[in-house]
Amino acid sequence: MDASFVNIAIVVVYLAAMLAFGWWGKSRTKNNSDFLVAGRRLGPFLYTGTMAAVVLGGASTVGGVGLGYKFGISGMWLVVAIGAGVLLLSLLFAGTIQKLKIYTVSQMLSLRYGSQATRTSGIVMLAYTLMLCATSTGAYATIFVVLFGWDRALAIAIGGAIVLVYSTIGGMWSITLADQVQFVIKTVGIFFLMLPFTLNAAGGLDGIRSRVEASFFRIDGIGVETIITYFVVYTLGLLIGQDIWQRVFTAKTPRVARWGGATAGIYCILYGAAGALIGLGARVALPNIDVATQGKDVVYAEVAQNLLPIGIGGLVLAAAVAAMMSTASGALIAAATVARADVLPFVAGWFGKTINTDDSDNPEHDVKANRMWVLGLGIVAILIAIITKDVVAALTIAYDILVGGLLVAILGGLIWKRGTGIAAAASMGVGSVVTLGTMIILEINAKEPLEGVFANEPVYYGLLASAVVYVAVSLLTKPTDPAVMSRWYRRVAGKDTEEVPVSATVR
Repeated sequence: MDASFVNIAIVVVYLAAMLAFGWWGKSRTKNNSDFLVAGRRLGPFLYTGTMAAVVLGGASTVGGVGLGYKFGISGMWLVVAIGAGVLLLSLLFAGTIQKLKIYTVSQMLSLRYGSQATRTSGIVMLAYTLMLCATSTGAYATIFVVLFGWDRALAIAIGGAIVLVYSTIGGMWSITLADQVQFVIKTVGIFFLMLPFTLNAAGGLDGIRSRVEASFFRIDGIGVETIITYFVVYTLGLLIGQDIWQRVFTAKTPRVARWGGATAGIYCILYGAAGALIGLGARVALPNIDVATQGKDVVYAEVAQNLLPIGIGGLVLAAAVAAMMSTASGALIAAATVARADVLPFVAGWFGKTINTDDSDNPEHDVKANRMWVLGLGIVAILIAIITKDVVAALTIAYDILVGGLLVAILGGLIWKRGTGIAAAASMGVGSVVTLGTMIILEINAKEPLEGVFANEPVYYGLLASAVVYVAVSLLTKPTDPAVMSRWYRRVAGKDTEEVPVSATVR
């Protein structure tokens, strides 16, 4: 039987299963909480799987193998930084976040500071999640181009439609169930198929060591500055991303959020090490891959097609698609939640109107409204992926503003009781402006297009400016209203278990 036919059949079966999980999740979706946060009742197994699935996307899976091919063992640091972010979030903050019974990061800021000015964070979060969804959509479409020979736009449209259907039908329940399948496929594909077959083809670690330069086994071979940047951008970004927090909101208890997330973080670190070893093995077994011309991401597909037996290559390609789809679906529902709960009321307020997006008296109507937001933003993400040639640049800008502009205000609210709403709003504004301003200055003076966008300095300067402003303004302004702080501490202690509605005002 032709190998390509078998690979295509396996991927098609996987895609059909994703649609089936959409319908399965629909039966469990009865209200707002079910659609957006899976009813806040995920146990350890489901929670660990969905958390690992959402953070390990195409960059971690396909990109991680490519980094291993190019740099050796040190190619693991990108995924290790992601795993470190999940670990820190889970052990330090997830228990508190789970107790808040909220839907968005912006709602946490409103609860903590009692200030509506902090709701501008929703606009940045929407841009970030939408670009993340578009990037993942464009990424898994590249697999379809190779497998089916489709035009890029058609591949994006069909692949995006599959994610859109199962996400729209059942919301977070469908996404969670799909994530479990994706988690299993990725685990089998990376740890039990690609890793042993690639190492065997390369003659094991001893064979690899004898045929590559010693630098490929150096832990800092990729560069210390690059490693630091991975931790600043990805570790810190994971601490505050809406797509990650929304998974924390699904945990049944603070204990599940803490230890289930910590397990996912450890899994991510092992995943990164495995990906780097696969890439390193491919460096020996497939030494003629032209990564300079084709890009490092082709290594994953080359391994699947040339080093694995018939059928197994299809499972590995399905693992790549699973990684990208889990990130895309998580980012999509996060974008829809932020748009409906935070951005729409904020924009309406500029025109003197108040919009209450919560319809708890009519759960069916509320679920329908959420579906419309997911559907609408999913179509927007697909169009962005089709039209934009470099979505990664837009995602980088959003990611830098997320970290440089919002990180200090969010983490400050969680760990420093003296932080004030005025300080939070000021730090977000200054951090965002400094980040963007530095990026623009560097781009103007750059020798290559987008050199300033991808530079490390903008997020560093933005973080520093945001931190200085937050501390200074907090100390120069009156402490947060005691009544606001009292309500906050009741939430943090788990004494106030009433859900904050998806509404225009958080009181």
